[in-house]
Amino acid sequence: MSFSIAELFSQHSTDKFDLHEQHLNNQMVRVLKTIGYDRHYKRAIGQYLYDQEGTEYLDLLSGFGVFAIGRNHPTVISALTETLTLELPNLVQMDVSVLSGLLAQEILKTTPDNLNKMFFCNSGTESVEAAIKFARYTTKREKIVFCEHGYHGLTMGSLSLNGEDIFREGFGPLLPGCIAVPFNDLAALEKALSNKDVAAFVVEPIQGKGVNVPDDNYLPEVERLCKKYGTLFVADEVQTGLGRTGKFWAIDHWNVKPDMICMAKALSGGFVPVGAVAMTQKIMDTVYNRMDRAIVHGSTFSKNNMAMAAGLATLHVMEDEKLVENSMKVGTDIIDSLNAMAGKYEFLKEARGKGMMIAIEFQSPKSLKLKAAWAMLEAANKGLFCQMITIPLFKEHHILTQVAGHGMNVVKLLPPLNLTQKDRDNIVNSFDKAIADTHQIPGSIWDLGKNLAGHALKGKK
Repeated sequence: MSFSIAELFSQHSTDKFDLHEQHLNNQMVRVLKTIGYDRHYKRAIGQYLYDQEGTEYLDLLSGFGVFAIGRNHPTVISALTETLTLELPNLVQMDVSVLSGLLAQEILKTTPDNLNKMFFCNSGTESVEAAIKFARYTTKREKIVFCEHGYHGLTMGSLSLNGEDIFREGFGPLLPGCIAVPFNDLAALEKALSNKDVAAFVVEPIQGKGVNVPDDNYLPEVERLCKKYGTLFVADEVQTGLGRTGKFWAIDHWNVKPDMICMAKALSGGFVPVGAVAMTQKIMDTVYNRMDRAIVHGSTFSKNNMAMAAGLATLHVMEDEKLVENSMKVGTDIIDSLNAMAGKYEFLKEARGKGMMIAIEFQSPKSLKLKAAWAMLEAANKGLFCQMITIPLFKEHHILTQVAGHGMNVVKLLPPLNLTQKDRDNIVNSFDKAIADTHQIPGSIWDLGKNLAGHALKGKK
């Protein structure tokens, strides 16, 4: 009897919500149905999704940054198909693989010159877990410093560095010795490091939750302070890396040299999970310092041929299609165009970010009628206003976006890096219309706002 994924998908493509309600996270299904995101997607190409009616959606989330080169890129599909048909030896545990060596070589060509060793794993959170362990072993210190509102993953070690309480609540006790400091606050960081007992400072060059961009002197001073107090500087580039911010690595905007870079997401091409840590020779040689320690830290599937092939093909596509340069050019244009609207819309505070890591922040207006409407939403649930932007963008303009984090009035864009000028115009014009509608009181958009507020208040009860 033959087995066909295509046949299974065809038979059950409209069953997914029932299947999830029965066997998986039914709360996620409730969320999607409540806000009207319960679509049945049948196809995905590049930056676009297509539902069962053939409606095209511009995906500005790209799987939380996974699909930096777009969905179902033919070059990566070809590489994976070829890998499957070659009958290569794979995961021979008493051996080392060719493809992992090649991928390590290619990645290290892009990193600062002080990094010349790689460790592969399966995800961003695994890369952070590895960085924590490597930092502790290398420095013989226990403490790890991280930033408030930072995000580094959801496994226990990385969760201990998570700066958002909603992710941490109820999962303690977490890893001891983890200390939070405010992002972009050098005085607080120096105070935390000054006892010379901190193994590592783990920081996103640009914070994902809210897209918080540091002052220009922040990361250079972070590097200096870490060296001064013997602390390893770990850049978490899981989201910001591989062209997302218009440079290959976000740290390149400030010309700093961390001791480790954590990476994942875009490296996979969107097909096979892959994460990694780039590090100095000293860290690698300290952790793996004897033959009996050759397997002291690892991950069973980490260097599998499919993941390594996906990574190699993804790097090829990024260079061949000049996606890093496109990220800077089109992303900067989007940010500038949105900021140009701030003068005519009271709710719009600013657009910010770098490359195609973009935040659009909203604020309390000055005029009384708008201010009262804003206060009504904030009283029901802080940050609810953004749903009055994202829901119409999705339903009316077929653009997929998200709120940047819990309790904040920020919409976040993490689009594929291959956006065209046509996509740029669509984004700017659609935001213009969606923001304009919120300034019309009374209006249909505020009927939506009242419904959202009602759901939020019921949820609190």
